[in-house]
This record gives sequence, structure tokens and C-alpha cells, in this order.
Amino acid sequence: MCGIAGIITNPFADTDKGGEYLAYNIKTMTNVLAHRGPDGEGHWINDNNTVALGHRRLAIIDLSNNARQPMQYSVFSSLAGDEKRYTITYNGEIYNYQELREELYKNGYRFQTRSDTEVLLAAYDYWEEDCLQQLDGMFAFAIWDAKKQCLFAARDRFGEKPFYFYPDNNHFIFASEMKALWAVGVNKIADNKMLLNYLALGYVLNANDKQQTFFEGISSLPAGNYLYFDAASFVYKITPYFKIDKEITQPIAADAAIEKFSQLLSVSVNRRLRSDVPVGSSLSGGLDSSAITALIYRQLKSGNKQQTFSAVFPGFEKDESRYIQSVTKRFQIKNYTTTPTAEGLIADFEKLCHHQEEPFPSSSIYAQYKVFELASQHQVKVLLDGQGADETLAGYHKYIHWYIQQLISRNKFSAALNEKRIFRKNNIPFKWGIGNYLATYLPAHAVIQLEQNEYNKIIRQPDINKDFLTALRGREWEGIHKPIITKLNDILFFNTANSGLEELLRFADRNSMVHGLEVRLPFLNHQLVEFIFSLPANFKIHEGWTKWILRKAMNKKLPAEVVWRKDKTGFEPPQKNWMDTALMTDYIHEAKKKLVSNGILKNEVLNKPIIPTGAHDENNFDWRYLCAAKIFHNT
Repeated sequence: MCGIAGIITNPFADTDKGGEYLAYNIKTMTNVLAHRGPDGEGHWINDNNTVALGHRRLAIIDLSNNARQPMQYSVFSSLAGDEKRYTITYNGEIYNYQELREELYKNGYRFQTRSDTEVLLAAYDYWEEDCLQQLDGMFAFAIWDAKKQCLFAARDRFGEKPFYFYPDNNHFIFASEMKALWAVGVNKIADNKMLLNYLALGYVLNANDKQQTFFEGISSLPAGNYLYFDAASFVYKITPYFKIDKEITQPIAADAAIEKFSQLLSVSVNRRLRSDVPVGSSLSGGLDSSAITALIYRQLKSGNKQQTFSAVFPGFEKDESRYIQSVTKRFQIKNYTTTPTAEGLIADFEKLCHHQEEPFPSSSIYAQYKVFELASQHQVKVLLDGQGADETLAGYHKYIHWYIQQLISRNKFSAALNEKRIFRKNNIPFKWGIGNYLATYLPAHAVIQLEQNEYNKIIRQPDINKDFLTALRGREWEGIHKPIITKLNDILFFNTANSGLEELLRFADRNSMVHGLEVRLPFLNHQLVEFIFSLPANFKIHEGWTKWILRKAMNKKLPAEVVWRKDKTGFEPPQKNWMDTALMTDYIHEAKKKLVSNGILKNEVLNKPIIPTGAHDENNFDWRYLCAAKIFHNT
């Protein structure tokens, strides 16, 4: 993993900006991204002094200088033509690079490095944009084509790696993080509607417009999309290349489904262990990270080679130490722990906000930050993690009522009653009432009502300054979107592809990169995800269990108390306890002062007591005020 940056100038509109301008600014951008790549840097400027690419390197595969970037075309083939036609700056990993390298070799390509970067260049030369269909990986990259005078940029299917860009008449500028854009003069101006949606609703992205960020003029390349920028016309076009098919359900027996699921997950883990540096894994105590830990053990055939890293909260009712110890004892794995605190959060908060760049919903992000810091302190540079399983396998309790609604809508009344009975027997909470029956038979009407509810929350939020709200008149509905749900796959698709997963991936990218750490997510192998979406709903929620197929796949491979856990913690720190401390209360109060002085909150807010809330509580307002004040106070 690395940091990438690039500048393309328009020679006709901005003729006074040549090589010196590009050299200075691309160096400025990579300096800002130094934390993403502590192992080296590189810069490249074309002969016409109109294009500059920059790179900060976190060396993971092929640690030699031969693999440094930006990399010019170094493969040799009768197909290749001019070997300097392409230049790449690339962030991420192509996990199946060895298989692709072998296939490309058979088609005449020759390689000078052991890097996946060179394989990616050859793949683009051979397949052009269709190379994206061949890749199993996380990535954001840009390739300059000197022959066509265009830039080809792409982002991985689920959005694990970021790509931000700023276009105007004189420049096209891109980078892994927005702070690199601000460093070269792009204005840092908050998008107040995004800010309002965050304060009132807790939204951290716009599900209707995945290009929109919290800052005006700066766009994000959506996950699963590629971008062509033509230097002659100075125009770019964004095109999707990946979309999950949520409509097709394949007929398959349970045993066959479990076997194929297990095989796909095992291959995914195996590929994500490919590294020339030490590899570890996160271990929260939940099923997902425990499953990854168990599969790594099976691949390595030893616990002595494994290191796991956890956040624990002694005395907190949702502390997961018991389950962490159960897994590590089973495999004799070395486990390191950290215990984040309110004092630590305050000490680290400005740095945390600086690197996150955009607001985040709770202190869970800080717990993750400390786990990644812990791994880095033990010289681990690659960490496998369980993110993505809850969104694709229906792991959250909120999915239960959607599944029951699907059963009722298909006239499977006895099955629906049975599921409700077992979930209640297992003391697993889920919402159910008359409104769920209405949503079952009138899903479009339910969406209208849910969106109206969100609109009302915005315009009736009691703390928002009326002048701030008035200035956004006409934009009240912007960013509000609820999907029509007729089956479980609909809400899983929405949370995987539109709202939910990508924001978690953004938090993880920033938290890992600030510590020079690469995080790999086996549950987000696209073939595995596509297979999961093709399965019947009752393979995901079944007889009172969420993530049923994963539980069956890991049965007897993990301690039973982990496989068949009935609670769902969701990596939760004791945020409510933290917010109840005098130090944290004062810290939040000072943040509210800033928002009042900026005309965002009413003066009366300063007289209201701080309301401590849990990390996943719905009305987490005081946390949002704290986060917004720290992130936007300099804009």
C-alpha cells in the first residue's frame, strides 16, 4: 500500500506552468502523503512538462528498488511496442498477480521485477480496461498513456483504496488523500449540506452521489469505476465496471454451498498471505476475525508464526477478552492487546481527525486506530481483517426483520413465525411491529415514509442554527435515499455497494496508513461476494442464526462459544463511559463553542448538558459535534 498523486496541466490555458511548477507541486503532494509510504518516494514528469506522477512507497512485495514507482513500461514483448508508452503510480495489492503473471508470460510478456505493479502494467497493455475484470485485489491506480495522451485511473470493486480528484480548466489533480490536494492550493471549503446530513442524521457519505465528498470541488472516484482523462480535450469520463447481481438465486444444496463457500474463503485468505514482510491479523473476538485467524493457522500449519492484535476493555460489559482468549488458546497464537481510554482519545483526537479528513460516526474508529498502531509497533506491516462479512452475510441484527419480511411476502408464514420465535428464544433483539407488515406489502410506500422521516429529522433538528438551515433551502432532500426492499439481498446490496461498507473501508484505510500498515480483507474477494449474493436468503439467516453459512463452515474449526455466539458487539468501545468523564465533557463543550461561533449550532446548545451515548446509538449528536468541530474548524 502506498500514496499516489498526479497533476495534469492544460498547456493552452496555463502556459506559464511548466517543469518547475510540476516538480515542486508533485513533491509537495508526496511529502504530505509520506505516512502512507515510509519506504521511499518517486516522481516522474513527461517530456512536455504537462504531466507529473508521484508515489510514496510502502514496500510489501519485491522490496528491491526495481519495484519502485512511478514505474515506466518495463515488460518486453512483441505486443508491447514502445516500452516507455505507459507510466503508472499505484496503491494497493493485486493478490492474484502470480497467476496473472503466468498467463501474461504465456502470451509473450517478460518481466524484470517480482512486483505486482509490473504485472498490472502488462495486464493493462494486454487487456486495456478489461484488465480490471482479471484483478483480485484492492487498488487505486493511474496510468499515463503517452501515445494516446490520456490518463486511465481505476478503483477497486468495493472501495478499499481511495482516489480523490480535482478538475478545473487548468488542472486535473488527483491523490490518495485530500490533504495532498489542499497542499497545492485546492481550496478547503466544507460542503455544508454534507455537514448538515452528518450532524442531523449521522451520514458520512451520499448514497445518491458517490462522487460527492465533504469538501466542495473535490470528488471521489466511486468504487468499481474507472476514469479516462483525455489531455487534448481536457475532459474526463467515469465508467462503472463492476456491479453485484442481487437478483439471481442459484439452486444449490446446503452441503455444496458450504463446501464452495469454504473453498473460496480459503483461497482468498491464502492469496492475502502473499507478502515479503511480516503478516498478522486483527482479532476482535467476533466470528469474522476469528474465522480469518483460524484459516491463517490452517494455511501456515502453525500457531508460532501467527501474531494477532486486539482491543480489550476490562470491566466493560461488551469487552470481548473471553472470546479472544478462547481463539488464541485453541491455536496457541501470540496475541497483543491495547486498551484505548478517554484520555488517550483526547490526546490522539486531532491527529485522528487530520488523517480521517472527513467525519466519522463514533469512537469505534479510535479503537481500530489503536489496534493498527499496536501492530505497527510490533513491526507487522500487513494485517488481515474480517471487514465485509457482516454486510454480505447479514451479520447485523438489523437484517433480521428484512428476512422475516421476505418470508411473509413469499407467503412462508410458518417459517417467519418460527424465525421470530427462535430469535426471541435466543434473546437476540430485532425490531418488529405493525410497520413491518406494511413495509412487507407496500415497500415503495415504506420508502416514501422513511425518507420523509429523514427529512423531518433534518429540518426539525433542535440544535441547528436556523440561518445555517435557511442557507441550504432547496437542498433539504439532497443525500436522502432509502432503497426499496423486497428481499434480504436488496438491503445487503445497499449496505455493500451504496452505504455502509465503503465508509468502513475509508476509516480503515486512513487508520492503517497513518501507521504505515497494509490491511487486507479476505471476505471482499469479489468471487466470494458474488457467490454469497447468489445464495438463497436462508443460507445467510437460518433458524435463529445470522451468518449461518459462515458458522457452518467454521463449525469445529473454532471454539463453539465463538461460532455460535448469540450477541453481536460490532467492535464497540465504552464510548458512553468515556463521554461521561469530566475531561471528555469539557472537550465536547469546547467543540460546541466552535460550531456556535461558526453559525452552525444555536447559542442555546451551550446550556444543554452533554448526553453520553454508546458508539452505535442512533442520536449520537454530541459525538458528531465534537468530530465536526475538529475536522472543519480550519475550513
